[in-house]
Amino acid sequence: MIFSKRFWHFLPVLLAFTLVGCGGSAESPDETAATATSDSTDTEPPQSELDSAAEPTADEPALLEPQIIELNADQLLEMRLPAAETAEGWVRLFDGSTLYGWNMAGTANWTIKDQALTVDTGEVSLLCTSIPWLDFEFKVEFRADAETNSGIFFRSPLMPMDPEIDCYELNIAPPDNAFPTGSLVKRQKVEPENLGEFDPTVWHTYFVRIVGDQVTVKLDDKELYTYTDPAPLGAGRIGLQHNSGRVEFRNVVARPVGMRSLLPDDLQPGAEEIAGWKRYPEMAGKFEITPAGELHALGGKNQLETTEQFADFALLVEAKTAGEGQNSGIFFRCIPGEEMNGYECQINNDMLEGNPLLPADCGTGGIFRRQDARIIAADQDEWFRLLLVVHGTEMVAWVNGIQVSEWMDTREPDPNPRRGQRLEAGTIILQAHDPGTDVLFRSIQVLPYER
Repeated sequence: MIFSKRFWHFLPVLLAFTLVGCGGSAESPDETAATATSDSTDTEPPQSELDSAAEPTADEPALLEPQIIELNADQLLEMRLPAAETAEGWVRLFDGSTLYGWNMAGTANWTIKDQALTVDTGEVSLLCTSIPWLDFEFKVEFRADAETNSGIFFRSPLMPMDPEIDCYELNIAPPDNAFPTGSLVKRQKVEPENLGEFDPTVWHTYFVRIVGDQVTVKLDDKELYTYTDPAPLGAGRIGLQHNSGRVEFRNVVARPVGMRSLLPDDLQPGAEEIAGWKRYPEMAGKFEITPAGELHALGGKNQLETTEQFADFALLVEAKTAGEGQNSGIFFRCIPGEEMNGYECQINNDMLEGNPLLPADCGTGGIFRRQDARIIAADQDEWFRLLLVVHGTEMVAWVNGIQVSEWMDTREPDPNPRRGQRLEAGTIILQAHDPGTDVLFRSIQVLPYER
């Protein structure tokens, strides 16, 4: 479908949350706010300056009134994915309860019921992920009325204009449509008879794999085709479309493809060097290698720094904290050789009042000093998986398959990320925070992006 510009009004999805902890009662954010402790001895701007830097300017579009949603910790934590899936990098793009992590273009009546997204009236509208994806696998269940015209968009801008050149549109449409269900609009048509007995009113599953110039599409486990794009698109959003008719989406998941390990395969206990990493033996803490080949951060402040630099990337880390009071982090776009001078994705599973919605110190997956994690989705003394995706000014993290943060750096550019927006490539640093640090790392993988 070619999109007319008159349809598109970019509307950031805002949610005002009423917090409900596990088995707890609703409390106002003001009554439950916590003060984070510092993870750095260096001076950064006061929090008031950080907050004001993110305020919209007069030139930005007006925002929708916040939708009041009861954010229930039990419901969110039930949506965590099994360890076997998170170890492969799978995350939920839709958490079943909120539109956290999505932007909306065009006004339509998107609603959430029974852990499904439903839409049936309004303008042509596209719900897009807040972060672009490059090479990935994607799965979704969908159900539609017989005459519904909808679709799923890949490597797309927020406001695509022509699916022949600026996105991949996987159609959900009747047999008499120019591109029926299963087709890539203007790129690859699937004849309706190739779908067999297809009832659009029951739940179906799309599986899509996009790597480089290859787009592979499966419908209900039947492979339909692999399309080769003569002019491959770069990283872009994943979007769910309302065009006409009723459509529902649920179990929307994705994972990056093509990640490579940052840890050598032959890690040996007692090794003085770790290929691809720089040690800092003059610092108080240490990173030891366990007999199981894991990195053990302990004994005081220290850092382990990659020799390679990254600007935009997806990073998948498996880690474990040894109970309460454990504080660590993953720093990125760091100034090489300096002490943890980069953005920080926090590792800390402590919470206030036993409420996962109240991180005690930013929370695992939060962007430290910028945005707290919205929920503690990892358990103490158990392996968890953290997926961090960084693209331009946007930074998004998932823990055990649940999105816990999305932050955009709107500060003025500065080569020092403590002072301002740093888009340049930098190193990745693992942190040992203090004498009580006892954190294990394993399976650290990265997928660099091209802008």
